[in-house]
Amino acid sequence: MALAHASAMFPPSSPSHKTWEDPSFFKWRKREAHVPLRSQDTLEAALKYWHERRNVNYHNADTAVWNDDAVRGALESAAFWSKGLPYAKSLSGYWKFLLSPSAESIPERFYYAHFDDSNWSGLPVPSNWQMHGFDRPIYTNVTYPFPLNPPFVPADNPTGCYRTVFHIPKEWKGRRILLHFEAVDSAFFAWVNGVLVGYSQDSRLPAEFEITDCCHPCDSDKENVLAVQVMRWSDGSYLEDQDHWRLSGIHRDVLLLSKPQIFITDYFFKATLDENFSLADIEVEVEIDSHKQDQEHVPTLSIEATLIDNSGLSNSIDADLSSANAVNLKPKPKRTRSPCLGFHGYVLGGKIENPKLWSSEHPNLYTLVVLLKDANGKLIDCESCQVGIRNVVMAHKQMLVNGCPVVLRGVNRHEHHPRLGKTNLEACMIKDLILMRQNNINAVRNSHYPQHPRWYELCDIFGLYVIDEANIETHGFDESNTFKHPTLEPIWANAMLDRVVSMVERDKNHACIIVWSLGNESSYGPNHASMSGKIFLPVGFVKGIQQDSSIMREVVPEHHPQILCAPCICVSGMLLR
Repeated sequence: MALAHASAMFPPSSPSHKTWEDPSFFKWRKREAHVPLRSQDTLEAALKYWHERRNVNYHNADTAVWNDDAVRGALESAAFWSKGLPYAKSLSGYWKFLLSPSAESIPERFYYAHFDDSNWSGLPVPSNWQMHGFDRPIYTNVTYPFPLNPPFVPADNPTGCYRTVFHIPKEWKGRRILLHFEAVDSAFFAWVNGVLVGYSQDSRLPAEFEITDCCHPCDSDKENVLAVQVMRWSDGSYLEDQDHWRLSGIHRDVLLLSKPQIFITDYFFKATLDENFSLADIEVEVEIDSHKQDQEHVPTLSIEATLIDNSGLSNSIDADLSSANAVNLKPKPKRTRSPCLGFHGYVLGGKIENPKLWSSEHPNLYTLVVLLKDANGKLIDCESCQVGIRNVVMAHKQMLVNGCPVVLRGVNRHEHHPRLGKTNLEACMIKDLILMRQNNINAVRNSHYPQHPRWYELCDIFGLYVIDEANIETHGFDESNTFKHPTLEPIWANAMLDRVVSMVERDKNHACIIVWSLGNESSYGPNHASMSGKIFLPVGFVKGIQQDSSIMREVVPEHHPQILCAPCICVSGMLLR
């Protein structure tokens, strides 16, 4: 699953080597991609959390903020992610900010804790700095916003320096601390208390770093200083030539997550239906991070999983769970991953008779709760999500959902707000979904990159079919000139593959996703074949993505007949028979 040689690299010590102009260096000390983590403390708390998140506030959509109050709304929307989670803390708010004309001209050692930032400006996080008077927004289509000379970027490369402080709650004592960025455009370094904790590219997917050893003890009065350096342009920008506004900065939420020493780091829900759609065979793969501890200790742990029919719960989520339609999944005698590098994988399974199926017309959802317990049955960790049981196949030149023919009536959707740029409000997502449903739209293509995690939750709830698209577009390259084209050059292969794998790993449990897109307008080359092959592998980087999820390319894929567009043509996000 990891791209070992890339993640194991250390930043070159020579200042003459610009890591943001090296396609082989796109992440450092970055945790492997996984589903969103909530770090809950009880099964009941998990059910309550999802009950509240399913309770969509339609009134907010009617009062979606388009004026100067949008910034306040963005900060509130960011904080919503950690609401009700005892081991999550939002770092949204006003940070200290300085924009330098280039990465080489930033203040020396600005990431040191004692650095004086009193003369810096304030900037809301999340936001794009161009929407607050720094630098200028750029709109282009096809043509790159800088001279085409891969992998190099202009010397005029606006670079944002951010600083903020945080405290670790006393309740987190003895636990591990993760620093989670939902998305940063386009490349960034992060420091905690002067220690470099990581580097990441990909402007539309999360970057997560462990910072446990860098933080002051939670019973200390010392502030922890977080510093971030964001480059507007990087070699990754050559993979992000979409037709939209080019905006920069920390534009999605930033969170602290606290986890026990051994914790659930990933899980994957699979449901296979029989030919009558009356029996569902459920399998859940769970991955445990044991922090490279003694391998003898891990087998004493136990994994439990419960699948709960949401319709069986009363409006009072505190009701006795015995009244709900719950299925307890049992361990299976196989592991998903070898017990090495501090990770262990387990599989649980069970069957559900007459399951309530998910579709656009009937978006039935279940709550999946995964529990990690010690040898005495004491709860160590708890994770949860919403899942749906459905079957999607292409047969006889038709798309069948749970055996019924479906014609997709879809649209493309960019993430954009007139006052916030690429920072999204939940109220605006809801407003978009209501507008789509009112106009008989049943599908959306995330053009042309993975979108905010809340968007997928809402599509699950509203019953919208989703084409999830990797953040890859190289439209500005001349297809007749193969010189340094990223889809053909081996040096770009791992960076492109990482974008697809990371998208799939984050979003794999969403019922709404029926198609994985390898990107938009990026020609076709051997790197695409590698990406599609990895997704189809039953065991590989993406651990066997659902068999009924198709692969899509926006070009006619005579090069790769198993990709979706063979029986269909994709026109502006709408699949036509």
